Amino acid sequence: MAQSEFRIGIVGVGRMGANMARRLQELRYPVVAVYDCDAQRAKELASELGCMAASTLADLAELTNTVLTVVSDDGAMRKIYAPGSADSLLRHATGRLFINCATLSPALQRDVHTLVEQQGGQCLEACMASSITQARQGTLYLMCGGRRDVFDRAAPLLKALSAHLRYIGPAGEAANVKALVNMVMNANTAALAEGLGLGSALGLDLTMLREVFAQTGANSRVLETDGEDMQQRAHDCYFSAAHAAKDSGIACSLAKEVELNLPVAHATHEQYRRLVAMGKGEMDKSAVAELTFKERLTASRAD
Repeated sequence: MAQSEFRIGIVGVGRMGANMARRLQELRYPVVAVYDCDAQRAKELASELGCMAASTLADLAELTNTVLTVVSDDGAMRKIYAPGSADSLLRHATGRLFINCATLSPALQRDVHTLVEQQGGQCLEACMASSITQARQGTLYLMCGGRRDVFDRAAPLLKALSAHLRYIGPAGEAANVKALVNMVMNANTAALAEGLGLGSALGLDLTMLREVFAQTGANSRVLETDGEDMQQRAHDCYFSAAHAAKDSGIACSLAKEVELNLPVAHATHEQYRRLVAMGKGEMDKSAVAELTFKERLTASRAD
């Protein structure tokens, strides 16, 4: 599709969705409507962009021909694609293209593809291996699953949002890959937190330790993004601990389906579940260090 042919609606305008909307408007893609379960948040973004804040999902679908969804989890996804509901994107699915960007279970991605196609629409998963800054800059890493012709149709729009765009395969395949990406990333994050936590308990200079890690086999992308934050206790959210728990849980479920034991993934999942249970789920995933620094654990217990 040519740029002028798109009429874009965005469902879910939190940190990622809102910045994707800003990026598209900046590139003169017509964003005509936004929707969020937090109606005030949608109204504020709509005012900023000069578009409509749709009052229902069905209204948004009716106004648009291309819908990007950026929702939190499987439960939210089921709600927005609920068959038979008066307020569902499926009410006006015929002839529309739905691009689902959240990290969801592969089975649900396949189910949504089927539901949309049964209503005469087209569907694509575009899983994001990036964060808020990349959403705003249009430098996302997007992994796509669905029919190849649908991917080709959506490619101009997806290129506007990404620095790396990759077609993975049929529906659910990109979701499989994204689950593994986040499983490994979360395990790396938890391992780094343990290394820095033990270093702190041993009285080591953590700045020196991070430099040594960066120059040896302990180096990782997570060290670059999260190491200093762990040291400084700067856990402003770019990728939440709650999402880390969800995504590691998806990977552990996939492992169970194929009867594979992944002890590191399970241990990581438990760490992030602990953070969520402590009320720290909205902190950045780097907050897993709060569970591995001895003096922080002692302070928490004292509180």
